[in-house]
Amino acid sequence: MAEELSWETVRVEFENGIAWVTLNRPDKRNAMSPQLNAEMIEVLETLEADDRAGVIVLTGSGESFSAGMDLKEYFRKVDTAPEHVQLKVRRDCSMWQWRMLRVYSKPTIAMVNGWCFGGAFVPLIACDLAIASDEAQFGLSEVNWGIPPGNLVTKALSEVVGYRNALMYIMTGNTFNGVEAAQMGLVNSSVPLEKLREATVELAENLLAKNPIVLRAAKLGFKHSRDMSWGQAEDYLYAKLEQSQFLDPESGREQGLKQFLDDKRIRPGLQTYERSVTTAG
Repeated sequence: MAEELSWETVRVEFENGIAWVTLNRPDKRNAMSPQLNAEMIEVLETLEADDRAGVIVLTGSGESFSAGMDLKEYFRKVDTAPEHVQLKVRRDCSMWQWRMLRVYSKPTIAMVNGWCFGGAFVPLIACDLAIASDEAQFGLSEVNWGIPPGNLVTKALSEVVGYRNALMYIMTGNTFNGVEAAQMGLVNSSVPLEKLREATVELAENLLAKNPIVLRAAKLGFKHSRDMSWGQAEDYLYAKLEQSQFLDPESGREQGLKQFLDDKRIRPGLQTYERSVTTAG
């Protein structure tokens, strides 16, 4: 039986090194309220220090990933609140959805099981990898109710989707499914809903087999170097390489080289070196 942690709007289950983080407001299609945003900060802080969590999978309860921001709680109620309350609400939103999740210390996978609209694009894209069900429905509906996409939605979309596709959905509010999301690069792949969890577990297990120190350096190197010049990126990526070797308790580089060059046991192009340390890290 899986171990659980629970907040009012978020549920966390641990199973074989995977922390399943479920946005848990099914009656609201898991729309993100100020309370959910504040709780997700706590969730991510908690899991960062929990050795049971080797890979984080973000998903939604019921038939939705998330319908985006809760229009009533995030907009109507907050619009009339004091300025300091409005600032905190906006800060909490960006804090977990982008500042924390995008450079999280552990691998993250978005498992899009259903509706994914508006503001939900930000945590979706902030996750390292994403798998959707073929049947999932995506859309940027903001233009249909009188505003441009808010917060960091447009910036996030520009990270992963081509120019024409991004403007098409930003300007029309049209919806698209998981297959189309995979074709445009919003998610890595799309599978039938009944195979979604299985495909997500397979991907998570692939990541769990890797050296966590090296995996962290590899993903952060990629994300940060995108905003650098070539010269800056060269210096930064060499620094990340040296840092990962210094911090690595299992000396993965030496193990990998030995198993490939000396023992002839592995082919790095096709498989991961056999790790002698199996903690999540």
